[in-house]
Amino acid sequence: MNEVTIRIGGESGEGTISGGDILALASARCGYHVHTFRTFPAEILGGPCMFQVRISDQPVKSMGDYADVLICLNKEAYDRNIIDLRHGGVLIYDPSDFTPEAGDYITYGVPFNEIARKEVQLFQTKNMVMLGAISGLFGPPLEALIQVVQSKLSRSRKANATLMEKNMLALDTARNYVTSQLTKQDPYQLGPVEKANRVVLNGNQAVVAGALAARCRYFAGYPITPASDIMEAMAKELPQVGGTFLQAEDEMAALASVLGASYGGKRAMTATSGPGFSLMTELIGLSSMAELPAVIVDAQRAGPSTGMPTKMEQSDLSFALHAGHGDTPRMIIAPANVADCYTLMVQAFNMAERYQMPVIFLTDQSLTARVESVDANVFKPLELYERVQHDASNGASADGQEELVGAGASYSRYAYTQSGISPISTPGSGAPPYVATGLEHDEHGHPDYEPEDHTAMMEKRFRKLDTAAEELPQPQRYGDEDATVGIIGWGSTEGAIQEAVDRARAKGYKVASLHPRILSPLPDRTISDFIHSVERVIVPECNYSGQLANLLGSRYGLQAIRVNKFGGIPFTAGEILRAIEEVC
Repeated sequence: MNEVTIRIGGESGEGTISGGDILALASARCGYHVHTFRTFPAEILGGPCMFQVRISDQPVKSMGDYADVLICLNKEAYDRNIIDLRHGGVLIYDPSDFTPEAGDYITYGVPFNEIARKEVQLFQTKNMVMLGAISGLFGPPLEALIQVVQSKLSRSRKANATLMEKNMLALDTARNYVTSQLTKQDPYQLGPVEKANRVVLNGNQAVVAGALAARCRYFAGYPITPASDIMEAMAKELPQVGGTFLQAEDEMAALASVLGASYGGKRAMTATSGPGFSLMTELIGLSSMAELPAVIVDAQRAGPSTGMPTKMEQSDLSFALHAGHGDTPRMIIAPANVADCYTLMVQAFNMAERYQMPVIFLTDQSLTARVESVDANVFKPLELYERVQHDASNGASADGQEELVGAGASYSRYAYTQSGISPISTPGSGAPPYVATGLEHDEHGHPDYEPEDHTAMMEKRFRKLDTAAEELPQPQRYGDEDATVGIIGWGSTEGAIQEAVDRARAKGYKVASLHPRILSPLPDRTISDFIHSVERVIVPECNYSGQLANLLGSRYGLQAIRVNKFGGIPFTAGEILRAIEEVC
């Protein structure tokens, strides 16, 4: 059976997460598709954590409904996770730690602690002992694990020859133990598969890759989970491409700095989570009013307030749509998978530059840390859009495609145009200067409080959203054209939704789904057509209030069947399938 879902439960500090990462990467290098989920405490050290990886020779869209194999590094891990082991699954435990209750599962006792302490003589190799046991019982080959461990240790400043030797000994000893001392009773075995040209990375890494591909050359931020990885990677990578990194004193200063860089002509971004995003509200309004491009990543976590820093939720959508006083146009993108985090980050910069406004990029904790094997072709160079530049010679945009309404001899930075997009200039030699102010202003940027001028400027700024709605790509329907039940979702729920649709269709139900990536401006025509093509619409979201369902209800009059989950854990395909079956 060339598919298995393995869950590892343990204590923070035992190597549970790092061991899971090694397992996922080694499996992917062997040619398998992988999809991971992890949860861990917010404290620096201590507390229960869990890593789950689904490994298959076929593409996988979700983390799986249940664990086929559950590895418990302590009794608490058993108590917390045994409920999610499938009937007939495999439980691996350390007999010196606890004895599991009898149940509908196969048990293997592996002395993790004893092997690490007595045979390897380094307790910190306990997670390597676990990996060696996994390799011996299910795969992947030990050689794949060795390659990954060697690669990771060779990059570590703390590594030395003795540590490398101990890790190799732990892997080999545990593999030999399970193959010689245990009789295999389960059907799970990862055999050889054809290798493919795939890249293995998580959502935050893909965001960074996308930003660099989009020629982002300025990043300012303040550390906050689960967005800190983006900041740390940009600090490392930007100087190597001639860019600039700034760790600001807070999130307000970070976005203010980004807007300054944008005014200077740089593609600029910041990344934060909900609490930091709240602090940026006034600056979002400045970006919109001054028509300065900016990309803002909000890696959502469970809220409100500081909430649960290491748990997932999709609860910032309403805030992202409406954050700010006054009527403030902005664009919102919500990637659905790791590949999206790359391609849509490039699109976010394109949208910010073309439409000269803030673009909010909504990921979430599960997607930031989710590791997926992605086809390498996803990372091909993508087309980049430039700002519409002022051309002083003819009073038109630099590309000559749009004559300015009311263009005069002086530079009209905020000139009225049919699209709402006004040519921008970049400070420097020969460039016409302008004032980028948060005050209402006339075409030249001068403060202007006349009612008719404010009305015209508001209409101009929002006209950019109408232009974008016509130009941006539309979401694609998934499933049956003659479906009676439709599902509309957003963000990281797509994989579970599509897997549920596939399973429902295999049972004979007529089901389809729609998963818009761009949530402002909404693809009105496509969503409206989808709603009217089905009899009932389910909207699953990981939040309490049903924020997308509220939006669809207010905009299209949709009375959706709401399926809400807000415990900090993503949907499984089985949960969504049950919702489909209840309405069919």
